[in-house]
Formats: sequence, C-alpha cells, structure tokens
Amino acid sequence: MDLKGSDTVPGPRVEDRLPQTTQAAAKIVIVGGFGVGKTTMVGSVSEIKPLTTEETMTQAGIGVDDNSGSATKTATTVAMDFGRIRISDQVVLYLFGTPGQERFWFLWSGLFEGALGAVVLVDTRRLEVSFEVMGRLEERGVPFVVAVNTFPDAPRYPVDDLRAALDLAPEVPIMECDARRRASSRDVLLTLMRFLHAMTMSRSMT
Repeated sequence: MDLKGSDTVPGPRVEDRLPQTTQAAAKIVIVGGFGVGKTTMVGSVSEIKPLTTEETMTQAGIGVDDNSGSATKTATTVAMDFGRIRISDQVVLYLFGTPGQERFWFLWSGLFEGALGAVVLVDTRRLEVSFEVMGRLEERGVPFVVAVNTFPDAPRYPVDDLRAALDLAPEVPIMECDARRRASSRDVLLTLMRFLHAMTMSRSMT
C-alpha cells in the first residue's frame, strides 16, 4: 500500500505534553447560564490551546434563547469547551465548559459524569438562571463553588447579599472574579480545590 500521499496525524505539541511528574488528574466542570463567561474562563486559564465548539448565533435562536444581558453576544457554545491547567507538578485539572443555552442542557449529564467538582459562573444581571444550574449539580451530588463574573456594566452587590439571594449554604465558597484574567480564573479553581480538600478531610474525621 502506498502511503506517500496519505495524511498523517500530527502528534501533540511539545508545550501540550504533560510533565512526567504528573501523578493525578481531576475533571472540573464550569457551568452557568447563557453568556456568563464559561468559554472565556476556560480560554483564559488553560495552559494548552482550548478546544471550543462555538458557533455563530442565528435567527433560529430568537424567542428560544434568553440572551437578556448579552445582546452583543454573536457566538455560543453548542457542545463543550475543553482546557487543561496544572495545579502542581503532580496534579492536573481537565476543564469542561458546558453550553449555557437551555436547549443544550441535555448534554450536561454526560459532562457531569466523573466530575470532581464544579465552578458555577454567575452574572448579577441574570441571577435567576443560576438556580436551575445549582439544582442540577446538587441533584448529582457534585460539589461546587460560585464565582461572580464582574462584567463592566453589571451591578455589584456585597458577597453576603449574593449568598442570601442565591440561597447558598454557609460552607459553599462564593467570590468575585474576572473570567478574562488568568490569575483570577486560577484563583477560582484553587478555591474549589481547597473546598474539595476540606470536604474530604471533614468526611475522614466523621
């Protein structure tokens, strides 16, 4: 068989390869309503070129998708976003961003499978969409933290007021973040990892 004209599958880029010191990996899901910044967060914090499934929004979504507060948004995730970040030389996180449009929420169950924890991104202009998101996580027993994405035109509220409005349990971390900034997104993930570690230690003592 002559393979001279065949296409070859390129190997991973050197910068995308995991270090040999990696000992453990965890799956983290980034969830939230439409247009809250999930794709932005994955892209800002991923150490590899993220995989995205963004498609241009069309007239078909008018009257179906709630884009209040995101009227300038021209593309949306239709399957998932994927990225990766090393927390240490030994631990790596695989990041999966979920689609925000309600008509794509049927995909969430598969993305939640095997997830160690989740980040719930919140937009203060549309707090109501967060209840269904958090409810789905609670139903599946996926621990989560809440990150309030600070859009320039979004109202700002004290964190305690947001906790009360979202009816969050006292132990669930909630913080502000800027999903566009790598350091801010990284801090959210570190908060999630500390929360998961605290949960594990608490269970081991009971």
